[in-house]
Amino acid sequence: MTYTSPLPVAEPHVYAGSSLELQDLTMAYGDIEVLRQVNLTVAPGTTTCIIGPSGSGKSTLLRGVNRLHEPKSGEVLLAGESVLTQKPDAVRKRIGLVFQHFNLFPDHSALENVALSLRNVKGLSKVESRRIALERLTEVGLAERADHRPRDLSGGQQQRVAIARALAMEPEVMLFDEATSALDPELVKGVLNLMATLARRGMTMLVVTHEMGFARKVADQVVFMDEGRVVEAGKPGDLFDRPQSPRLQRFLSEVL
Repeated sequence: MTYTSPLPVAEPHVYAGSSLELQDLTMAYGDIEVLRQVNLTVAPGTTTCIIGPSGSGKSTLLRGVNRLHEPKSGEVLLAGESVLTQKPDAVRKRIGLVFQHFNLFPDHSALENVALSLRNVKGLSKVESRRIALERLTEVGLAERADHRPRDLSGGQQQRVAIARALAMEPEVMLFDEATSALDPELVKGVLNLMATLARRGMTMLVVTHEMGFARKVADQVVFMDEGRVVEAGKPGDLFDRPQSPRLQRFLSEVL
């Protein structure tokens, strides 16, 4: 599978992504620690892919960054500023999160699904919010589907609407939590191509994925997690072709 063909857009949008840094980030559910002193730096305008077995803490890490779950200890810095001292809603304006499930409003069109957050969160007018929503839908290749409701869209198209909704908020960083895992296999490539396009245009992205081909070709950095810790991190060629830890070697032997 290749990720070289961007989806059609009206005008290429260039993003000014910010840096993201995790310092000794620890997270727990009750007394059970699921993330243990994770340190990670994502440079502005780069893509970091997180891989690893189920239950290794990958999705929990994203939820901590986005303040959907409060860290037990440690620090999260966005452009050098702590996000843990800010209100969660303010953080989510700056850090977008796309889940594996689309969470669209079923009774609203694709356009309104994107425009609603602009009105409710940013306080934009109906005219302005719809203008921006159409721009973002055009960017993800769905301008002609703007008036369609989710039930009339494929899974891949619904996920692109969810991505457009996140982009409309003009985030500094985008988080993707297994964005293609709920899609039929034939719909995966279109979403991965869109994510690759965002990477080329300078969006800072932290991507939890099981798509090893995408991680190898698109990521600037790949992080392997297991049991709530970062086991190994580096450039894709190093991790995939020259894994150092026995645990990563065993993992890759099962998934490649």
